Amino acid sequence: MAADITLVNLNMLFMRYGEEIERELHVPLGCLYLTRALEDAGFEVDFRDYQTAPFDDPFDMERFLEFLADPAPVIGLSCMANLLPFTIQAMRALGERFPDRRLVLGGVGSKAVEEKILARFPWVDVIARGEGERTGPELLRALACGGDLAEVAGISWRDAAGAVRHNPDRRRLKDLDAIPFPAFHKVDLSRYAGYGMMTSRGCPYPCTFCSVAPVWNLESHSRSPANIVAEMVHLHREAGVDLFLFQDEFFVSGKRQVMEFCRELGRTGLRLEWKAFGRVNLVDDEMMHAMADGGCLELRFGIESGSDRVLERIRKGFTSAQSLEVVPRAVEIFPRVDAFFVWGFPFETLEDFNQSLLQMVSFRMMGARILPSLLSLLPQTELYREWAPKVDLEFCPHLFPEFVFTGHEVCRGGDVEIPDRYREYFDLILANPDIFSGFFHIDLEGNVLPKLALLRQFGFYPVPEAEAEPSTESCGAHSPRIEPQELATRTGR
Repeated sequence: MAADITLVNLNMLFMRYGEEIERELHVPLGCLYLTRALEDAGFEVDFRDYQTAPFDDPFDMERFLEFLADPAPVIGLSCMANLLPFTIQAMRALGERFPDRRLVLGGVGSKAVEEKILARFPWVDVIARGEGERTGPELLRALACGGDLAEVAGISWRDAAGAVRHNPDRRRLKDLDAIPFPAFHKVDLSRYAGYGMMTSRGCPYPCTFCSVAPVWNLESHSRSPANIVAEMVHLHREAGVDLFLFQDEFFVSGKRQVMEFCRELGRTGLRLEWKAFGRVNLVDDEMMHAMADGGCLELRFGIESGSDRVLERIRKGFTSAQSLEVVPRAVEIFPRVDAFFVWGFPFETLEDFNQSLLQMVSFRMMGARILPSLLSLLPQTELYREWAPKVDLEFCPHLFPEFVFTGHEVCRGGDVEIPDRYREYFDLILANPDIFSGFFHIDLEGNVLPKLALLRQFGFYPVPEAEAEPSTESCGAHSPRIEPQELATRTGR
């Protein structure tokens, strides 16, 4: 049976450390959820996970086109913000090779810049916004039958006159238990090293720097513990999975939910292990002990800053004192605790930053793993909307925020190098700073570089190769090198 749509996952963990390449496959949850919904609606889906492409250089466009040979009449591509520039270039190449296909862009990468993408890149036909389980089948039905795209909620598109149209948002799915499990039958689960799971969708906290909560319009819904555990048992029995990564940042949505999950998992009699994000203002000792006893190997906290002034400014929802109370206790309970910090806020003084630095050093001495991240000004964030109109965004070819690390760059000690063969890719970024704002900085000389120097001084970032022996333990101004599956859970936008 001929496929109705070729659906392509372009979310990849591909990193270059000097001459060494690091890549690891993770189950493409979003695409598999959509595939299941399309199949249940009666469509034939040709799903292709570009992570599995057998190429040494997946960013070679000819190799990409080879992977996409003989596609269906509709081609859908899903990406996050870091690979949005490559995806746009790939869609142009697909449009030139297959001019009769309809090209649909999905995933979170285009959030808040749909208008600009459609206006500047005419080869992009449709952008799907929000959850795809209902939008996908309706859109594909309209495309296949010549239906009116104006009737499909949750899409942005270009009409026959060339005008960009934005249909109303689709209402969020509230009963997540009613969503069938992803189409795991479309992939060889044994090939994947990381098994992420979605336990909730959305976060209600209005952190001004966050790019994740705005994707869900600050509205959060959770799966029931029984439904979560049922999927874990299914993956364990079907593919032998015994370690799960809860990729949503609101797993700890409340004590009752977490405690019931731990009890439900315990009833299975299986010794399954897992990792999750938490919030210092939503955990207590009883909950953390139950989590650890129930198989949680790692709890991750978004601390963000050691300065109460900054925490209040970014509307984090807790204080530095709460972090200082919870993290040491967590270190005693869990095999590993991660503390994420964001630095480079344009309003963060050196006094604020030094308070963060002191907290980072203290937590490191206690045994927590510290993961600092340079602020990424993604366009859906409130912080970007506040600051972009009044400052000049600066691009530094040697320094990128962690969340937009793409795999095109080469990391050499403390510097990032852009190979000549990828100059066109970064020319696209430079020409469209309002679309790819996450690659840019605010006040390099006065804000970013002085703080980077201090982070290097305290060993959180490597010094450049010119100043030290070459190292592959970290990359440029990025967090100390960590396992790919751990990095992937924090780059889910």
